[in-house]
Amino acid sequence: MIIEIKNCNNIDLAVISIAENQLNIKFAPNGTGKSTIARALILGTAENPDLKELMPFKLKKENPENKEPEVIGLESIEHVMCFNEEYVTQFVFKPEELLSNSFDILIKTDVYRQKEQEIEELIAKIKKLFVDNENLETLILTLKEMGNAFKLSKSGISKACPGMKGLAVGNKIQHIPVGLESFKPFIQSAQSVDWVEWQTNGYNFAELSDNCPFCTSHAADKKELIKKVGQEYDKNTIKNLVAIINVIQRLGDYFSDTARKKLSIITTLKDGIEKQHEDFLVDVKNQIDTFVGKLERLRTLSGFQFKDGEKVAEVLPSFKIDLSFLENLNSDKTQEAIKPINESIDAMIETAGQLQGKIAQQRIEIHRVVEKHEKDINAFLAYAGYRYAVQVAGEGEHSQLKLRHLDHDEFLRGGNQHLSFGERNAFSLVMFMYECLSKKPDLIILDDPISSFDKNKKYAILEMLFRRNADSCFKNKTVLMLTHDVEPIIDTVKALSQKFNNQTSASFLKLNTGVLVELPIQKRDVQTFAEICNNALSSEKDDIIKLIYMRRLFEILDEKGDAYQVLSNLLHKRFEKEHGIDTREHMDAEGNYPEMDQAKFDNGCIEISTRLADFSYSELLERVCNVTEMKKVYAACTNGYEKLQICRLIDHEEKDAVIEKFIKQTYHIENEFICQLDPAIFDTIPEYVVAECDRIVEGTSL
Repeated sequence: MIIEIKNCNNIDLAVISIAENQLNIKFAPNGTGKSTIARALILGTAENPDLKELMPFKLKKENPENKEPEVIGLESIEHVMCFNEEYVTQFVFKPEELLSNSFDILIKTDVYRQKEQEIEELIAKIKKLFVDNENLETLILTLKEMGNAFKLSKSGISKACPGMKGLAVGNKIQHIPVGLESFKPFIQSAQSVDWVEWQTNGYNFAELSDNCPFCTSHAADKKELIKKVGQEYDKNTIKNLVAIINVIQRLGDYFSDTARKKLSIITTLKDGIEKQHEDFLVDVKNQIDTFVGKLERLRTLSGFQFKDGEKVAEVLPSFKIDLSFLENLNSDKTQEAIKPINESIDAMIETAGQLQGKIAQQRIEIHRVVEKHEKDINAFLAYAGYRYAVQVAGEGEHSQLKLRHLDHDEFLRGGNQHLSFGERNAFSLVMFMYECLSKKPDLIILDDPISSFDKNKKYAILEMLFRRNADSCFKNKTVLMLTHDVEPIIDTVKALSQKFNNQTSASFLKLNTGVLVELPIQKRDVQTFAEICNNALSSEKDDIIKLIYMRRLFEILDEKGDAYQVLSNLLHKRFEKEHGIDTREHMDAEGNYPEMDQAKFDNGCIEISTRLADFSYSELLERVCNVTEMKKVYAACTNGYEKLQICRLIDHEEKDAVIEKFIKQTYHIENEFICQLDPAIFDTIPEYVVAECDRIVEGTSL
């Protein structure tokens, strides 16, 4: 597929290709816009795409053409998952488990889901009773409201719970205190709570005047009466009282006649409840909680409600609801509500053998998956050199992925505080893989995932992610890896391409004045450094450029003989002695190297001539020392690497230390790699470094 990205952060235009069902590695220097590409793909495939956060700063100030961030070509991609720092922060190393929702991610395989569906079909009749059953749903919610109104304590019912707050002082709605009878229409109205609040709030202003704060008539002689309303009535108490009376009325005939009468007495007491009333409320609450618990157990019925070794036929009767033990709820209406539920349980008991078999198959699958994941993850940890192990602990759907150190038996809480930055990233990446296998996104993005690891750990991670069975890793999945590390390309495209089944598509991204260009990387493009230098020597490049490559070739081969010394003298403009100095000899007392011996100089020139015909030390030294000539060579360079080398030859003045480090050291060819990309073709020098070289060269005086 071809994706076109426009006006996103530092990218004016980018056209990138993504091969489906392959690992797509996009190699680019930092600052190219790799994370912008990842973010654009995530936002562009969101349910409600909104790319405004990617609006370039330059367009926020002036945008006469009304340009907007845009991503084109995402029609075949509905779901994207991305591994980045945000993922690590949100989903990994939680206090109680290594990965959020680890049961769903690690254990709910396709086989598991199939067995789960087969179990669901056997228990569907019971669960269907709860679906779209408004009366039953209302009953459960109302019972929960009643049960939640009372919280049990060691001595009975907590005085701080809403139910006790409403009943503790008696029903002052029905039993109006002496002297306040004139307020009866308001106190016993449907808006009694609001009226009490209004009345008590008004009294707060009574001291401002002898006039009524509500009607401004003279009310000095009524202040005590008004004050008494606030003393006798509290808004929250009335609110709790009204709520508990209301919920009891809504439950109505679901209570037995006896229970309904007792509740009516308790809610209309004048002076509040006593010990016997509280004991009865405790009994009612316990029976309600038991009843609701049974209903909820049935509504969420699954294979996990049967423990290993239990016989389903013997356990199922315990799911039935026997109202003879819930006497406060033993009414005709409640019996009518639970009758179809108990009948469904009886019917399911007749097919208990089938259910027993399906549950056993599901447990076998769980054990298989748990054992496999533990083995795979722990093998990866061992190969990568991490002294940690994981274990899936807990029963059934409460299983969680836990972490422990090999030198310690107990599980670690979270893990963040114990693991190094690299260890956290490695764990997170593996956990991300398992989540992707569970959720099956159309596109998997790895935003610079392994650059911070050493070589052994890098390959261990690549092996874990791409080298196992397709159902256990990213093999044959559409994966976009954005990285500034060339090693994954060397491993997957060249060195170990057969092991990766040639399932890698690699390319180099280069940003130039806002336009991002993609250059494919083939197996032949990954070369040894010697190959790169020899190719340059046989090219049509300027002789000075060739000499630079030749000197680097001698360095990488550790052939620092006469030819290398001649080249060093030439490129360092050592014309203070006839043939330059010999840095291989010892310095004198004044710290100077001796002049290079004539015979060694001649021998070096001859060796150079075998690689570069018509080599003339004096002519080339004159060119190297000529700023005008070197500026012409610089202008003819077609890539940033060679520009950087010529810039070093032109300018020797002191400059900003950071820039000097960049130019003189940072962007040399990476000699520690056996293989790499030809820097003349794959221009890895960032745009801003080349711009600094341009500035330096242009400002260098003749």
